[in-house]
Amino acid sequence: MAIRIKSRNNESVEQMMRRFKKLCEKEGLTKEIKRKEFYEKPSERRRRAARRSVTRPVQ
Repeated sequence: MAIRIKSRNNESVEQMMRRFKKLCEKEGLTKEIKRKEFYEKPSERRRRAARRSVTRPVQ
């Protein structure tokens, strides 16, 4: 899925970039890119998923 931005009336490049970054953040692209930045061994991926699935006590 491609994110497309069309310029609005009298919109600067900085404002367009800000909107683009917000859309990327909303779609979860930035988290996905950071997660895939380095190789993660399958065992580490399973360990992280197991830690995430453990229920934490309510404080």
